[in-house]
Amino acid sequence: MTEPRIVANRIRTPDGRVLQSYHRHDYKEYVDANGLEYMVDGGTEYLRRTIQDSAPFEELSVYNTDPHEVVREAFHWGTRGKDGCQPLTWKPLCALDTDHIEAILETQHHVPEHFRKIFETELQVRNLQDLA
Repeated sequence: MTEPRIVANRIRTPDGRVLQSYHRHDYKEYVDANGLEYMVDGGTEYLRRTIQDSAPFEELSVYNTDPHEVVREAFHWGTRGKDGCQPLTWKPLCALDTDHIEAILETQHHVPEHFRKIFETELQVRNLQDLA
């Protein structure tokens, strides 16, 4: 069995704000309504947290070993639109068009194997839903 890999690095602060780090060195910080500072970093490479005064928070990170129903909502892919000229936006896997996922698998050879498997599983799930 392979070691679990991070697919979503995120927490929820007491006032409900979700902080998600999408890629390595994607440092996100937030001052909660309780006046305390929260930080996440590391994207899908590592989990880094700085929580002021050990304040409470909810861990929301997801791994490739979690059920696909969870992974497809939590795993986000950065996109700049079909022409590649739009501002970068992060979309959950479940919101990507099937054609987009197929294009990623065909053209993005740098994608880590555990991400490729997530995309392939999503396509299999969609094919089964189409047959039903």
